[in-house]
Amino acid sequence: MSQTVYLNGTFLPLDQATIPVLDRGFIFGDGVYEVIPVYSGQPFRLDEHLQRLQQSLQAVRIRNPLLLEQWHEITLSIVKANAELTDQSLYLHITRGVAPRDQAFPPAELAPTVLVMSLPLETPAKSLVAQGVEAISALDIRWDRCHIKAISLLANVLLKQQAVDAGVAETIMFREGMLTEGTSSNIFAVEQGVLLAPPKDQHMLPGITYDVVLELAATNGIEVSIGPVSEARIRTADELWMTSSTKEVLAIISLDNQPIGTGQPGPLFKRMYTLYQNFKNTVMRQQVPHG
Repeated sequence: MSQTVYLNGTFLPLDQATIPVLDRGFIFGDGVYEVIPVYSGQPFRLDEHLQRLQQSLQAVRIRNPLLLEQWHEITLSIVKANAELTDQSLYLHITRGVAPRDQAFPPAELAPTVLVMSLPLETPAKSLVAQGVEAISALDIRWDRCHIKAISLLANVLLKQQAVDAGVAETIMFREGMLTEGTSSNIFAVEQGVLLAPPKDQHMLPGITYDVVLELAATNGIEVSIGPVSEARIRTADELWMTSSTKEVLAIISLDNQPIGTGQPGPLFKRMYTLYQNFKNTVMRQQVPHG
């Protein structure tokens, strides 16, 4: 059965969804996106994700084409239409619309292009969680507004491919000697039992899973230090983690072929992983849909 998607007011099979070649997302990468995890048919923190989407739209001056209630209705409809996927990853994609190829903004009344689709939410295998993953490092070559969830992700793609070429899970990025994030994840470190987290600023995407990890730390007596984290501290950390809605929480056991801590997932990671899984099963899977 073909996956059902939403495109510009219509629900249709994915293989029938098309856009004009002059769509500014296709021509310029002029648009934003959002990814929402869905557990047991329940979108997790839907309003928080839609708020982040609104912030991205405002930052690039694209008008939000839908009201909050309409976003709720559409996203929940897509979840139900693809109910054969118990856990899903909702993908929202909005571009400035279709217009003649000109870098300047088209008229404000131009209708944005809106795509909503569902993908399988595939989380790491237990064996990968138990053994941890490896990473490499690279200079953060992206633009200066990484807090915007923009669809123009070529720099991320190039950096991610470096990790693929090296046979590791992620590329950890540094800017002027300070940690920013991974190509598709937020990065945490542990130093003498303290969880280190880089601050939310224009150089990192404010991840929803990032928020969950900090909330779990705060409610379970784990000391947290939020502030700039130097590359030197990352390389000498006792533990290193990557987090995202699909990766959840994963231990990074080596960076650039050098072990992190003991070279195995550490005790604080194991505690946080258990806390996260309990939270997922007792809270994320129990969210009540809007309306």
